[in-house]
Amino acid sequence: MEITNIKNETITSREIAVLTGKNHKDVLKGIRKMEKSWLEVTEGNFALSEYTDSTGRKLPEYRLTKKESLYIATKYNDVARAKLINRWEQLEQQAVNNQFQIPTTLSGALLLASQQAEQIEQQQLLLQQTNNQLQAVSTKVNEQANQLQEQAHKVVFADAVIETGESCLVGHLATLITQTGFEIGQNRLFKLLRDLGYLGTVGEKKNKPLQHAIEDGLFELKYSEYLDNNGNKKMTTVTKVTAKGQAFFINLFKI
Repeated sequence: MEITNIKNETITSREIAVLTGKNHKDVLKGIRKMEKSWLEVTEGNFALSEYTDSTGRKLPEYRLTKKESLYIATKYNDVARAKLINRWEQLEQQAVNNQFQIPTTLSGALLLASQQAEQIEQQQLLLQQTNNQLQAVSTKVNEQANQLQEQAHKVVFADAVIETGESCLVGHLATLITQTGFEIGQNRLFKLLRDLGYLGTVGEKKNKPLQHAIEDGLFELKYSEYLDNNGNKKMTTVTKVTAKGQAFFINLFKI
């Protein structure tokens, strides 16, 4: 399966997933999350494409330039970044090897030397531009992270949260948020929490908190047993928003 386009100098999100040892869906999620900052700085979106899997389904993937993929790699660990950089070196070397022909005349050699000097100059200029853009994007991301951190420190608890400190249902959280001026119902709040990546979206995980949301102390799952009509024990789980989660989301949606 060929998933790298050397001619157009792009690499797919699937190959990035293979190189970094990540699930493709997690790579897609990370790219979408970082695209907003990239758009603000470069005024360009990432190229969204699709591929056909082994079952014949059409599924999404991104095709990223070298500059775009290295920007995405800023969120990966050192080993993953090194693998991606090494892969680009391999692709560029392959392209050079495929295109390079040894000149047989003096004029041809002089022309080749001139072309190589010009190419080196263009590459250096492009590298400088890339570094400047990556620095600008990195600065923007850091600013947004600092803003979120400030907001986290300035979380305003609703009176009910401060008083009880107990977890609540998502429907009750919708009521608390509405009291701050942002009118929202239970179903719409569930959808927003799914879209924002706090709750699962499909199957048994739908409307259940994702692992990072639980680890951040925003949600918890309450388990309870009951007897069905046949006297068999059954387990049920309920998504509840912790006091910390209530404070966070009230402040997030506060007008």
